[in-house]
Amino acid sequence: MPGSPSSMDARRVLHAAIASTAARVPPGNGVPSVRHLALIAESEPIPTPAVWTDSAALTLATQFVARSRQDALGESSHLVSRYFDGVRLRQPASLSAGVRCDLYACVAEYSGALGWTLMGARFAAEARLFADTPALLYRTTTLIALHQAMNGEFAAADTEIRHAQQIFESQGWPALEQNYGHFAAEIAVATSRADVTRLREASSQMTSTHPDDPYWIFTAGMADVTAHLFAREFAEAFALSSALLHSSRRLSSHSFPRQNLLCLHSDILVARGEFAQALSLLEQHESMPVHGICLPSQRAASLLGLGREREVLAVTEACATDEDDHNLRIFVPLLVRRAVAFHRLGDTRRATQSFESALLLLGRAGVSLLPFVMLPHDEVRTLLDAVAVSRPALQDEITEIRRALHRVAAPPRAAPATRADAGLTAAERELAAMLPTPMSLPDIAHARGVSVNTIKSQARSIYTKLGVGGRRAAVEVLSRSLER
Repeated sequence: MPGSPSSMDARRVLHAAIASTAARVPPGNGVPSVRHLALIAESEPIPTPAVWTDSAALTLATQFVARSRQDALGESSHLVSRYFDGVRLRQPASLSAGVRCDLYACVAEYSGALGWTLMGARFAAEARLFADTPALLYRTTTLIALHQAMNGEFAAADTEIRHAQQIFESQGWPALEQNYGHFAAEIAVATSRADVTRLREASSQMTSTHPDDPYWIFTAGMADVTAHLFAREFAEAFALSSALLHSSRRLSSHSFPRQNLLCLHSDILVARGEFAQALSLLEQHESMPVHGICLPSQRAASLLGLGREREVLAVTEACATDEDDHNLRIFVPLLVRRAVAFHRLGDTRRATQSFESALLLLGRAGVSLLPFVMLPHDEVRTLLDAVAVSRPALQDEITEIRRALHRVAAPPRAAPATRADAGLTAAERELAAMLPTPMSLPDIAHARGVSVNTIKSQARSIYTKLGVGGRRAAVEVLSRSLER
């Protein structure tokens, strides 16, 4: 009851938690209490004041950081737009530089937790403008590194990581205070290079410094799964990813690593040749609101394994034209997978254009191996060769990718078998699935709600594409294809 001793005590506890957390988010004063973070994450967002003061801004900052670290993201980006127009507060503010920096940094962290990495990068850059102490400079630098890495700007992120490490070491802070964003950025850059050693080092350091924090342990486990995948230790990768995805630890994890692990598990299934299972796994989930993880792009790898190239193009079409919600880390793999699909369908011009665009983007942002994970080695090499002729200026990037491609490409046994129905349209594929049944063509036409002439026309097209003379032979060819 408002005004009662118990409610007054609760407010005092909350205010104490906010003060303690605000002091401990940057390094130098210990780390925030998990209990305090849980308490703050459940608190009602502060009402917008007529004028922002340091006290109000620090309260809001801790509410953002607590929600991001406790995966309490139900208000999504609406919580940011409630207080900000872009990166500007909607109400006038009279804030000290340190508090302004802290507020922007906490919003950047929250945006990153949402997978809203482009906006997170803007807030992180704004925060660094007001970072007037080594602690705040370290915090903002790690956030910039993390968002650059999540945006696919890996070369720039690596530079910021080294800068952050120099700041941290120069201050003599304990290892316990090296922040989560620092390690997450390290993992992202190491993943882009398929650097198994760096992945395992980051995982080990996270586990040793925060052995009792389930959020840190889950992310460390994700890094270990990635290392196993790139080390071609598929059995170990499958076992660990399954344990993480199906254990109670999944409930104490950040949204981005959780969805990333889902994609890793899909990659592992593709590596094992279990394309249908990989597709089924992904179909149970939806992309993050702003496609920080893009599941249509991830599904494309499974569809390529199943020989369903036209579906690859169909499921990725909307994402390929939506630049606002797709950063470079997501957009480049999308272009590469579409290039493979175009190539298989005989559209050499569009295949080369799509692959060329992907490599040009990699040349600007820093070469990453992520776009080629679990794609067929020989098909990627063919596309690399084509672009090497048309774009000699990309020779360095192409050479680097060729040299490392074997570490991330699908193993030979997982190379896609060309299905007999690969060249069929979606409507023809639906009809092909009904050809083995006892139904006559008129019965099929009635069941599908189309004319008999339409079904007959589609059937003739199927027979021509399969190189057979009739329905029985078509069924035999399709059956043999599905058995492979």
